[in-house]
Amino acid sequence: MTKTHMTIGGATALALVAGAGLAHAQSSNSRAAEPAMEKCYGVALATKNDCAAGPGTTCAGTSTRDYQGNAWKLVPAGTCTSIQTPRGNGSLTPVTR
Repeated sequence: MTKTHMTIGGATALALVAGAGLAHAQSSNSRAAEPAMEKCYGVALATKNDCAAGPGTTCAGTSTRDYQGNAWKLVPAGTCTSIQTPRGNGSLTPVTR
């Protein structure tokens, strides 16, 4: 291998490392830009919950009725209790409905 090949190889390796670092920094920045979220109970429509819809259900999309009190949806932090539904406002804890 000639000195030129080693220099090109070294430059390629350096570029790959720099590119990986840049990609990591961009993905970290995009996560930091995401808003804080909270679980909001009683606001999901039937089959549109995010997870944990109580007994007889397993996870996302398993709520059986609109505004089911033990089914939650992720919403921007600080907005849950101001969400109004025909059955009452959203709640940060499960509700009986």
